[in-house]
This record gives sequence, C-alpha cells and structure tokens, in this order.
Amino acid sequence: MKVLQIWRYPVKSMGGERLDACDVTEVGLVGDRRWGVVDVDSGKVLTAKRDGRLLFATARLIDDDEVQVRLPDGQVLSDDGQLSDWLGRRVSLQRAGESGGRFENPRDFEAESDWMSWQGPPKAWHDMKRVRVSLLSTGSVGDWDVCRFRPNVFLEGEGEDRLVGELIRVGSATLSVQKRLGRCVMVTRAQPGIEKDLDVLREINRHRDTFLAVGALVERIGRIAIGDEIVTVRPNKTAALLSATSVLTTNVAGVC
Repeated sequence: MKVLQIWRYPVKSMGGERLDACDVTEVGLVGDRRWGVVDVDSGKVLTAKRDGRLLFATARLIDDDEVQVRLPDGQVLSDDGQLSDWLGRRVSLQRAGESGGRFENPRDFEAESDWMSWQGPPKAWHDMKRVRVSLLSTGSVGDWDVCRFRPNVFLEGEGEDRLVGELIRVGSATLSVQKRLGRCVMVTRAQPGIEKDLDVLREINRHRDTFLAVGALVERIGRIAIGDEIVTVRPNKTAALLSATSVLTTNVAGVC
C-alpha cells in the first residue's frame, strides 16, 4: 500500500485540508485537531455527532499558533461571538491543552439518543487515547466517498486491518498501529457534496463489526508525503493484544 491522499483537520469536525506532505509529531499530523469548538454551558467539545453543521465550515492552518475558519456563507471567523451566532449556542474556539477534551456520542445512532461521554487525550482534540493518526485504504472504502470517514492517511490498496499490531514506516515517520477504528454516527452526516445516509453505518455495523480504518500512535516523528510506501518494520505484540480485546469493548467514538 502507498499514500494516496493526506488530510489534516485543524478544527475538529470542520472541513480540513488536503496536503501533498506533512510533518508528523508525537500528537499526530502537525495542526491536526489542534482546535475544537467547546460548548460553554456543557464544557464538552462540540462535534458533528451533536451538530452536523460543523462539517460545512472549513478550517486551514495559518501557522502553529493560528487557524483560519471560514463559515458556510464565506465569512472568515473573527471571534467566538460570530461562531456562537451561527450555531445558536454559546461556544468557544479553543486550542487543545494538557487536560484533553470531554467528548460525547449517542449509543443509539438511529434515534440519536442515550448519549455517553468520556475524556480524551491531551494536546489535540482526539476522541481516542490510542489514536493519533488514522489510516484507511481504497479497498475498504469501496464506492463510498472517503471524506465521510475523515482519515489522515488514505492508502491506495487494501488490507490496513492486517497492520494492527505492526510497527510501520511511512516516509520518515514510524507509527505503531494500535487498533481498528469503531465508527459512529459521524459517517452518516451530510457534508459538502455528500448527503446524509444512515445506511453507511448500518452496513459497517453489519459487515465489518462496526470497524473501518485503523488508528496509530507515533513512535518516531518524521514527514509523510503522497506516494510513500507502507513498510512494516516489526511486529508490535502489545498493540496486537490490545486490539484483540478491543472488539469486546463498547464502541464510543469515531474519527471526527
């Protein structure tokens, strides 16, 4: 398999940037999910699981300390008040810190009810503690639009599930592939050029045991680029054991 596309999402649940290459740090692609929209009243990170309109805004990284957000009407975000007015709730655009964010997901995606919440890892608004980079292949996506699944690295080929438990090299970065990624209501949401479709998650649940894509931690920082081949360095038995038990746990999150 080789790298076909690279995606960075500076603001969690907003549209992101397609890149030719990107540096990878210990918390993932530089700038990926570094900012999030926090609901002031609940204190939770607002994602498109709760408010699908977020997917129609776009974000791009200006530098390490600044992000530019463009709302669906073309306005460039200038303050939290403007963002709050658009969403109809009090929100704040915040950079991820040391404490991590509080996330939520409906157990019943059909009715969008029975919401559960949990604490995410620090320094980036990632849902899952053992995922800093997500990888998905053309073989797994099939006829679906890859943008539904918001991977960081879209691979040409198939078989990313077999990478779980492996230490792999992509470009000059080394990743420890930890687990298959359980999917959630996010993949059903409408976004630019994509219609709402509950059948996407129904099919994943029915034919793939809720999983699509894999998640990795960064073992060695480096740089990845389109065309880089996936090279297996060595097995990672600890990650393989953890992955084997993950199917027994409740699926609480997706990549958003």
